[in-house]
Amino acid sequence: MTDLEFIDRAEALLQAVETVCDRINETTDVDLDVQRSGGVMTLTFANRSQIVVNFQKPLHEIWLAARSGGYHYRWVEADWQDTKGGLPFFARLTEAASQQAGQALQFTAQG
Repeated sequence: MTDLEFIDRAEALLQAVETVCDRINETTDVDLDVQRSGGVMTLTFANRSQIVVNFQKPLHEIWLAARSGGYHYRWVEADWQDTKGGLPFFARLTEAASQQAGQALQFTAQG
């Protein structure tokens, strides 16, 4: 994958996360603050816990940091896959955000 292809895919991922966060704020009582600066997005929950998603252009990876740990993702077979064989990106984000919000949330690539 070229750097340009990576940036396009990484930007699409961050846009999908932002779209879901907007929907969550509009349709639930979850208070989710989203801030973005370049390739770094920070989700802050009412309990002040955070999830940080950022992209690492030199490595062509997306990194996710949550209370449950830190995870690295690469684009493999049309999806962001954990480099250590764990959950795909949106499944991990759903799990981590639900845990930190204290209620079930659902993140998808379609936003």
